[in-house]
Amino acid sequence: MNTIPPLDLGRQYRALQDDINAAVLAVLASGQYIGGPQVTQFEQAFATYINTPFCISCNSGTDALYLALRAFDIGPGDEVITSPFTFIATAEVISMAGATPIFVDIIPETFNLDPQQVQSAITPRTRAIMPVHLFGQPADMTQLMAIAQAHALPVIEDCAQATGAVWPDATGQPQKVGSIGHIGCFSFYPSKNLGGCGDGGAITTRNSDLAEKMRVLRDHGRSSGYIHEAIGTNSRLDAVQAAILSVKLRHLDRWNLQRKAIAERYGQLLGNIPGITVPPDRGDSVWNQYTIRVAHEGDLQYLRRSRDRALLSEADFVLRARGVEPPAPRRDRVRVALAEQGVQSMVYYPLPLHLQPVYAHLDYELGQLPIADKAALEVLSLPMFPELTPPEQERIRNSLKEVLPYC
Repeated sequence: MNTIPPLDLGRQYRALQDDINAAVLAVLASGQYIGGPQVTQFEQAFATYINTPFCISCNSGTDALYLALRAFDIGPGDEVITSPFTFIATAEVISMAGATPIFVDIIPETFNLDPQQVQSAITPRTRAIMPVHLFGQPADMTQLMAIAQAHALPVIEDCAQATGAVWPDATGQPQKVGSIGHIGCFSFYPSKNLGGCGDGGAITTRNSDLAEKMRVLRDHGRSSGYIHEAIGTNSRLDAVQAAILSVKLRHLDRWNLQRKAIAERYGQLLGNIPGITVPPDRGDSVWNQYTIRVAHEGDLQYLRRSRDRALLSEADFVLRARGVEPPAPRRDRVRVALAEQGVQSMVYYPLPLHLQPVYAHLDYELGQLPIADKAALEVLSLPMFPELTPPEQERIRNSLKEVLPYC
């Protein structure tokens, strides 16, 4: 029995391998591996795609967020409001800049920041709002931008999982995420909708001063030659990755349409299965993940035990899911049972950021952000990639229906 993986990067490469190989070999033959025309061409093409005048490439989505914070001179004593339900890089960069992440709860349907909670969390120390467009679903940028404008705060969009997603402007016209806030930050990690063959990232903005500042900061604070205006970092996108991304960018809209068709099919196949909740399809997601919820009927103490034990190794996860103490959420039992059927799935994210050991000093309590806490016990991401076939989705549906009554 063939295993259905969470994503299959090999299928994508094989479909484009002649173009990718040619682009990489051209870079190798050029002898110019850092900067150069390939990087410039990609930056221009990506800025056009997002519909911003400026794109600054860098070496990861994490660095994109960090450079955005540095561009606003955010540092010690400052607060940045963000989501507790995301990959740690979102909050990590706030801490790296010397500021404090302020976590507010999420909306249960989209897993994105709740604008009302954001409004309530603003203090005199708040310096920015950092929404995350999680799983490819845009956050409510209309409300968030209105709140930011009322308080004269910049908005830094974490677009790592949502390249190509759109949100309507005041006239109903779609705007790409990364063009709505003051700065947009993208990851080109291989699993993303637009993924390279290694790490990579980019920053988009409409502000020329911010763009120039981030260009300087990404290259050791260098303005020219060996003249350094600031303490920067080494965060340059290499030419090989730029060449690969330029090839893939031409196919991104088609891949996103394929992801939308897969999500629609999932909704049809899974929508009536008792015990799970499928994500809403509002039409604006690009479905980096397809994340269902498996209802959790117990208390939240499993999260406390996970935090106290510094979370699970994969071996611990399997043991707990099979009933070894402490008992696992039903979601984990479902995941193990699916794996035994040859269907792999992922949990993004099993412990929210406000409960991570590294943020224990912030004194967030279990249940203080109850929607994020409950989501961490229920979310399960099913296989999602453009090349996933209808028969594979039907097999996933059948496996879920088979295992759920016994988990």
